[in-house]
Amino acid sequence: MSRLPALHAPTAPPGTTDRHSTLPLLAVCLGYFMVILDVTVVTVALPVIGTGLHAGVTGLQWVVDGYTLVFAGLLLFCGGLGDRLGGKTVFLGGLGVFTLASAGCALAPAVTVLVLARLVQGLGAALMVPSSLALLRSAYPDRTARARAFGVWGTVAGLAAGAGPVLGGLLVAGPGWRSVFFLNLPVGAAALLLTVRHVPRPAADRSRPGLDLPAQLAAAGSLAGLAGGCIEAGALGWTHPAVLGAFALCAAGLVAFVWLERRSPAPMLPPGLFRAPAFSAAAVIGVLLNAGFYGLLFLAPLYFQRLHHYSALRTGFALLPAVGVVAVGSALAGRLTARTGPRLPMVVGLVVGAAGLFGWLPAGPATPYAVLVAPMAAAGFGTALTMPASTAAVMEAAPGARSGAAAAVFNAGRQIGSALGVALFGTLVAGGLVPGLHAAVVLGGTGLLLAAALAARYIPRTGKPT
Repeated sequence: MSRLPALHAPTAPPGTTDRHSTLPLLAVCLGYFMVILDVTVVTVALPVIGTGLHAGVTGLQWVVDGYTLVFAGLLLFCGGLGDRLGGKTVFLGGLGVFTLASAGCALAPAVTVLVLARLVQGLGAALMVPSSLALLRSAYPDRTARARAFGVWGTVAGLAAGAGPVLGGLLVAGPGWRSVFFLNLPVGAAALLLTVRHVPRPAADRSRPGLDLPAQLAAAGSLAGLAGGCIEAGALGWTHPAVLGAFALCAAGLVAFVWLERRSPAPMLPPGLFRAPAFSAAAVIGVLLNAGFYGLLFLAPLYFQRLHHYSALRTGFALLPAVGVVAVGSALAGRLTARTGPRLPMVVGLVVGAAGLFGWLPAGPATPYAVLVAPMAAAGFGTALTMPASTAAVMEAAPGARSGAAAAVFNAGRQIGSALGVALFGTLVAGGLVPGLHAAVVLGGTGLLLAAALAARYIPRTGKPT
């Protein structure tokens, strides 16, 4: 009978949590899993979506980049919003927006509607991600439990990214491509219920200065212009007035953003962060790394399905060498970074990733699949080896008071890199899949070698002394 009270421990009232309870962690990780999954799960479904909605490569680029651009562009803003309104309020709002937008994606009758729904999904993702860590910090005040929760949270990203292509192939081969988005409805509903009942509410910081809306709009306009120009150039040409206008919007938005941030009492992007060469280098490396890897993930399903006539299910399994090594690479990166500092795993990972991209140069209509296994594995392993070390380098280079802003900048840069990779790689294949693929992997591989040079020059061999 003395054990009966322990059996009732999980039924703590809303707003409280036991430090050993896994329910707050489950709630937050379900939402984060959806956010990361929807970056990669769509890749396998793209050719089928293009056929079903009569969309060309440009439309498919917007399906991927519409989500990523809004996600990247609003991360800094939504991080501040979570501080002002409270992490639980913003997280729940993001869950609701993401889940409803997923239903819009699943029911979309045309590619234009699908792109608009993906934009709204990106808003939901941006609301969820910055507030998720604040919720875990509040739910697990015990340092050991909190460290474990953060570790699980980070592992979820790798699992979601790795499961995306395979899960996408299974769903497309079974119920159809719309089920890729319908899957989010029960997951989102479960996350909402668990969050309401079991995640404590952190205190909001009402003293935080304004959210700098003009600068946010300028940044969003600049990103949209850059990605839009790169995407539309494939169909319209680089000198088309609409493309040139998009690039002009990008430049004007960037100038306005810098001008507004310098005059803001509470800038979203503190200029002092970039005075540390290691921080600036790591931020650029994050952009180049994601551009190469996610650009390849966009083109590989098109290559397998259009040239080798693979089914969506077979394509998902064909991509396993690229995504199946993520967990191994991430674990090894953590150990190497702890022993040697971030420079070694970053340089090695970037060189290996570049070799993986260059390994796609023999790819053609008759290239055996076995020839591409090692290049895919190298690209995935190199990315997984580099990313945790890059994160450590960013956090080591940033002042302690700016750690939150540094993490937001780094993650926003990664998402921008993903969007640019899809935009540029997709544009290059507009004139032909094979020559465009070759040009894309040369561009991506060269970018990773440049990133390796930056890491070797600017990333310290060991962390800052404590």
